[in-house]
Amino acid sequence: MKKMNDPGRPVMKPLAELTLLDRFLFACVMEDRGTMELVLSTILGEEIHLAEQPQAEREMRTVPWLRSIRLDVYSVGEESRVYNAEVQKKNTGNLIKRSRFYQALIDSSLLAPGEIDFNRMQPSCLITIMPFDLWGYGRYRYTFRMECQEESGLFLEDGAVRIFLNTHGTVPEGISGELIELLHYIERTSETEAAKSSSLRIKELHRRVSRVKVSEEIGVRYMQEWEERMYQLQDAKAEGREEGREAGLEEGIRAFVLDNLEEGKTEGQILDKLVRMFSLSRDTAGEYLKRYKGTA
Repeated sequence: MKKMNDPGRPVMKPLAELTLLDRFLFACVMEDRGTMELVLSTILGEEIHLAEQPQAEREMRTVPWLRSIRLDVYSVGEESRVYNAEVQKKNTGNLIKRSRFYQALIDSSLLAPGEIDFNRMQPSCLITIMPFDLWGYGRYRYTFRMECQEESGLFLEDGAVRIFLNTHGTVPEGISGELIELLHYIERTSETEAAKSSSLRIKELHRRVSRVKVSEEIGVRYMQEWEERMYQLQDAKAEGREEGREAGLEEGIRAFVLDNLEEGKTEGQILDKLVRMFSLSRDTAGEYLKRYKGTA
């Protein structure tokens, strides 16, 4: 709960006000197998059946000392294709390269140690849903596969597909009206948006989202995760201020910047808060913001 004497403290948005562009709600809803099948089927335009229960916040790394990634929602289809779906509210400027890194780490997990037959690698589909257009062509969906530059129409057929979905698209050609309605619903996640849709899938998705939002268990989990984030932020901040530990201060600033970017705050708003909460000069605060906004 926000304290009246702490104007810089982040405000916890009520669970009922979250949309599917908020990672917590997206993960809670999509870790249900039927819901993820419904959403994937709408996005891909084919019936998808999963062989495994979706895993939310799955961590992947090649070796312990290298950087890991945390996948929003991961699962495997009955056709052995690997699916990873995530939402990204903020254009951090590194999403394209980040998707390449995610692809590499997922690929590295698809063969058992000692396996030499690379044809055993499963196909994969990485899906990123965003409320902005990375390329500016107005497309709702951008699908990428490896293609030969010298021979038009010649694809590498390595089984890897990356899809970027833009909820603010303006060009309906090439995709279904149902997918457009789904993207609008993901951004707004409201009764009004569900009622406007003629899609039975979207109406069912809304029923499932509504159940999650009123779940006491999910509400407790949401509160606990929020409090844990606040404790980590406060501990790191206190460590940096009171003990003068540079690493503690930087971790607190990093957590603060990433949390505020996730909440959709502007750079100006974050800069003002950094100056106030961490007693920084505006130039120093700007350096921290520049350093950490690319890691979101």
